[in-house]
Amino acid sequence: MELDIIAHPRSLQESQSHAQELEAAGFGSVWWTDSGRSAYLACTASAIGTTRLQIGTGIAVAFARSPMVTAGIAWELAAATGGRFVLGLGSQVKAHIERRYSSEFSPPGPRMKEYVESVKAIFRAFRGEEKLSYSGQYYNFSLLPGAWSPGPIDVPDPPVYISAVLPYMSRLVGEVADGIHVHPFHSPSYVREVQRTAIEEGLARSGRSLEEITFSCPIMTSVGDRDEDLEATREHARLMVSFYGSTRTYSPMFEHHGFDGLSEELHARQKRGDIGGMKSLITDDILDHYIVTSNWNDLGPKLVDRYRDLAPNVRVTSYTAAENWSDPAAREKWAHVARSMREAG
Repeated sequence: MELDIIAHPRSLQESQSHAQELEAAGFGSVWWTDSGRSAYLACTASAIGTTRLQIGTGIAVAFARSPMVTAGIAWELAAATGGRFVLGLGSQVKAHIERRYSSEFSPPGPRMKEYVESVKAIFRAFRGEEKLSYSGQYYNFSLLPGAWSPGPIDVPDPPVYISAVLPYMSRLVGEVADGIHVHPFHSPSYVREVQRTAIEEGLARSGRSLEEITFSCPIMTSVGDRDEDLEATREHARLMVSFYGSTRTYSPMFEHHGFDGLSEELHARQKRGDIGGMKSLITDDILDHYIVTSNWNDLGPKLVDRYRDLAPNVRVTSYTAAENWSDPAAREKWAHVARSMREAG
């Protein structure tokens, strides 16, 4: 089992250097976010000067771009990386789709199904396996003259992962995708008993097996070798869980463990601006379902033990390593975690 990292794009030069540092430190993948800068450009920069590191979007916003545009970029990145690129897609929320991207928002589940299906149909057309022909409610593709096709590449089609939280989108992973980007706010029990079960339902529809799906699991951690360090990082994690949990869409992750009504109360306190009150609702018992607390030496083996039996193919992703990467001491600690995970896994 390898340790991955989530990173926010920087300048192209900085993204390139960061990817090279991550490869040298022994990380398995870098997942670039679509945030203030483009995840795809960061992936392009990362392809230069790396030879082993898997490079992916975690996630790229799907609905703001045509599937043809997305497929073309993914195709070029797959070729440029020698097959190391993974296309991770997410739907984003209505406000961002309509007001930031000025794009049409529709029910994300059915639309994402067509998005992934059409991207894969475009891949087959690029490769020359079949004429482009995809017809759906949201997307229709029937024209790809030879002059406008990039043509076949010498590596497999890029895998497509979908970000998913609830059962509908998780089933969709099993139906049409190659992997799932799990939300950072999760418990292994929820992923195993709710999301994995839904994925297996989707796999039954598509006639595939669980071995064909990769689980990419971002983790929230509280790490330190001194009590004061652990307390500080646990308080930061407590704040993050309270904010994630205040999104009522995510309430099933609380309810799965019997914390009924917690999401509603967090939402009410957030509306009042009561940040301290939000944190106070996340007791240590609640917190420990969603984060990993450890000293630095034991973190790698703890992560392997926590996620080893989740699915046949699991990737564990640090959600915090990038935040203090500029600190050489912290960088070496995360490199140690990456090495210890490979050894333990």
